Amino acid sequence: MFWAADMVFLGLVLPLLVGSTPVSQELFPTDCSDVYANGQTLSGVYTIYPAGETPVQVYCDMGCLINDSQDGRWTVFQRRMDGSVNFYRPWNFIITFITCVCPTPSGLENLYQLTRKRKYELRVDLQDFEGLTVNARYSFFSVKSETEGYKLHVTGFVNGGAGDSMYESNRQKFSTLDKDQDTHKELNCARSFLGGFWYGACHYANPNEIYLWGCDGTHYTIGNVWYHWKGYDYGLKNIIMKIRPVA
Repeated sequence: MFWAADMVFLGLVLPLLVGSTPVSQELFPTDCSDVYANGQTLSGVYTIYPAGETPVQVYCDMGCLINDSQDGRWTVFQRRMDGSVNFYRPWNFIITFITCVCPTPSGLENLYQLTRKRKYELRVDLQDFEGLTVNARYSFFSVKSETEGYKLHVTGFVNGGAGDSMYESNRQKFSTLDKDQDTHKELNCARSFLGGFWYGACHYANPNEIYLWGCDGTHYTIGNVWYHWKGYDYGLKNIIMKIRPVA
């Protein structure tokens, strides 16, 4: 299945039957917390409905992926596992990133649809090639609409050993190689560092850059890095980003 390889952002997969509409949270869960509440407590791929009508397949972490996930119910929206997918792509690819060969809008739009309805927390799980695991948690996570550049709001850092490498991304719009929305006065950060992310000027975290297999000083700052744990010249084995609603 596609979850064995690199994945980034929620992706649409199958249309609803003609004439069908959501009638309940049990039949049309908004996120993985609804899936869990409906009795599906095992981690795996489930169908959710962020926008209310269009189905989206996501991985639900109901227990743990690489370490303790604190009661599960997490909706995974980004996962780098093996470098099999290149995310140095134009804006339209990021916006319409899908997990099948069908031209349906998804990705950042799904994150916007999710986080405009509920308050979410973010958890980032990291693993290096020596098997060590750490995490970073944020008590608030939201993404604005496309007209606002899919601006990210992420605050309330709680350290699980990873350090806070997302603070540069807070209140930043999403940038790609052909849509420069960062705050750097001279660089297009996405083009300079071969990725697509919420860049400031430019980044401390960049999970969507080229996949480096551990320490590689020849590609300093250009890799799937989390600066406050391993610095700029170490590409991590796993980077998993997931959200869950909070009261």
